[in-house]
Amino acid sequence: MRKKISVQSVVKGPNPLPLTPVPLPHADYNSTQHIELVIPQQYAGLRLDQALQRLLPEFSRSRLQNWIRARQVWQDGLPAVTRQKVGGGEKIRVAAQPSAEVLAHMPEEIPLDIVYEDSTLLVINKPRGMVVHPGSGNWRGTLLNALLAHAPQLANIPRAGIVHRLDKETSGLLAVAKTLAAQTNLVRQLQAHTVKREYLALVHGRLRSDGKVEAPIGRHPVKRTKMAVVARGKEAVTHYQVLERFAACTLLCCRLETGRTHQIRVHMQSIGHPLVGDPVYSGTNKAPVFPRQALHAFRLSLLHPQTQKIMHWHAEIPQDLRQLLNALRAESAGKEQR
Repeated sequence: MRKKISVQSVVKGPNPLPLTPVPLPHADYNSTQHIELVIPQQYAGLRLDQALQRLLPEFSRSRLQNWIRARQVWQDGLPAVTRQKVGGGEKIRVAAQPSAEVLAHMPEEIPLDIVYEDSTLLVINKPRGMVVHPGSGNWRGTLLNALLAHAPQLANIPRAGIVHRLDKETSGLLAVAKTLAAQTNLVRQLQAHTVKREYLALVHGRLRSDGKVEAPIGRHPVKRTKMAVVARGKEAVTHYQVLERFAACTLLCCRLETGRTHQIRVHMQSIGHPLVGDPVYSGTNKAPVFPRQALHAFRLSLLHPQTQKIMHWHAEIPQDLRQLLNALRAESAGKEQR
């Protein structure tokens, strides 16, 4: 799409600075805009990025500077330079591309494993490797993008109806509200701890009995990308039940009372039993080797936001984790026969 704007025709008077910005037609954020304009004589002496900021107020100066550096701005047919001065009369062409943040909330046709759906509620079995919500380094291909393609009305709901998250490499069940009323209801249920979430977690070491970890979680005091048990952190409670023991690890069912970032991973590390395969909190490459944290959200129950009936869902163990457990069982059986 190409839009041609002659700015000279609207500049009047001998000393128009500061000039009232020329309004741009509404931006189409789904595609690249090709904008052509002429620098007014009254802008002589300004840097190009300063002149463009006044002429294109829809875009920030940093955005315009990035486009110049990316050779998306041409001056008189040649790639422009950010700090070059303008003399007036230059012909400028801008290829205005939508930002990553804008593209992050665009629908994408991504297959979803839908466990349940009605007019108010959606339950997804998220695969490993899928980011739930767009963020730095992961602007596309997220669950949010997939949801917007599956149910376009979710664009009218904050976070496309997502009320809780799973880490990128954690698989399993996740609830999504399809209406504002349902979202409010689910958020309140999470706050009241009536949403029951249970995870299968394979941890290093052999735990002898069931237990509970009750320890506050907050940002790591030094490594800010990590979480940790810290005195001033938020309340966090994890219950765990031993399901199966292997030679060097234990399969647990973990039930959350709270929903802090990386809660199970941090709590299990804090008691000396980090998750198998966890690249952040395990700290070692000891066997068994697994390409992700061995964590799967396999049970979910909540009150339906419309009918108020208790509903339960179960997600089968994904293939990669199932293969690991079968290998561990075979190894344990072989040792018992010796």
